[in-house]
Amino acid sequence: MNAEVKDEVKKTIKKQNIQLVDGEFTVSEANDIVKNLINEKINFHKLQRLSLCEGFLKSNTEFPDSRIGQLQNDKKISNEFFRDQFGKNVTVTINGVLEITINE
Repeated sequence: MNAEVKDEVKKTIKKQNIQLVDGEFTVSEANDIVKNLINEKINFHKLQRLSLCEGFLKSNTEFPDSRIGQLQNDKKISNEFFRDQFGKNVTVTINGVLEITINE
């Protein structure tokens, strides 16, 4: 495939899937994976909120604030879910696909 054809194919791709997590884990490992993913997303929204407020403290931060609250609640639910599994002879399967779509 020549360079022009490759460039044209790249331009037409509008969707991509990334297999972010795929496997079987101990309860502790699964808990760490989920907790860390949620924490990263919380940190993203905290930085987004900080960026909005930079130079204008009365910026509308309703969206990042609500997402942070939702994610903190999800983290609490996740912790309770995994807490019930500690000490049991079980494994956890995680299939985390990140689906990315270009919207025009």
